[in-house]
Amino acid sequence: MTSPYATAPNRNRAPAPSRSHAAQPPRLRSHRRRPASTKPRRSVLLTVLTGLVLLYSLVPLLWLLISATKTQEGLSGSFGLWFDDDFALWSNIADTFTYDDGVFTRWLLNTLMYVVLGAGGATLLAVLGGYALAKFQFPGKKAVFAVVIGAVAVPTTALAVPTFLMFSKMGLTNTPWAVIIPSLISPFGLYLMWVFATDAIPTELMEAARIDGASEARTFFRVALPLLAPGIVTVLLFTMVATWNNYFLPLIMIKDPDWYPLTVGLNAWNAQAQTAGGEVVFNLVITGSLITIVPLVGAFLLLQRYWQSGLAAGSVKE
Repeated sequence: MTSPYATAPNRNRAPAPSRSHAAQPPRLRSHRRRPASTKPRRSVLLTVLTGLVLLYSLVPLLWLLISATKTQEGLSGSFGLWFDDDFALWSNIADTFTYDDGVFTRWLLNTLMYVVLGAGGATLLAVLGGYALAKFQFPGKKAVFAVVIGAVAVPTTALAVPTFLMFSKMGLTNTPWAVIIPSLISPFGLYLMWVFATDAIPTELMEAARIDGASEARTFFRVALPLLAPGIVTVLLFTMVATWNNYFLPLIMIKDPDWYPLTVGLNAWNAQAQTAGGEVVFNLVITGSLITIVPLVGAFLLLQRYWQSGLAAGSVKE
């Protein structure tokens, strides 16, 4: 006899869930972010402007390189941005160094002397002055800052005539010192080293060196100077280019062709075509200009890694 409880439905029991709902776990909504694109956004306008600037910079250099391979007749009888049938680069270089008893070599050595003494001395003074102004406190520091900023704003050509009058009374005109001494003053280099040394040299590091018994000179040469290397290279490049391309100051200071720099000497060759009976040597002027820019390009390529490290300084947060 069957029990009534076996056949009677259990009304208090909840109904069993179906297999389809029991097998699937509950889903959680996840808000997934799309990975940020690593590709930079392209700007057509910026690309066009960059291309125009690159074209503006390279076309004169390309014209100079192509024109240096032409003879005097080929300069006027061929297209400016293409080579002539007669490739005369090597003969032009040889003629440049032998023309007028090899005075071009003398001008090149004069320019190197002005750069080594003038630009090198200006860099040394800028490093010493910038370090002192950045890391030492003394009365009148704000006045010195105002003088430096004012000197940066004054163009060098405005000081050429007063400098000439002062040097003429001192008897230094028509001598190399008339070019070297004014080149030693670089207000922009001083200001640049001042700003760079302020952040490049931690004050705590200098105090630690002084606690260890290091003198001020040793602290500068062993602690501060290695940290200032990128700024030193930057100032050296600026002063070197300014001294190498200096034209107006040597023009009014020096009358002896033996003390001419390259800028004034090449202009004298270029002016021969406008004088009565003067020899036209435009091919030598162009070749000499090409030789003139080679040391600057080499200096930038050799010192580029120091300059790039200086530009990247402070970009990583510690």
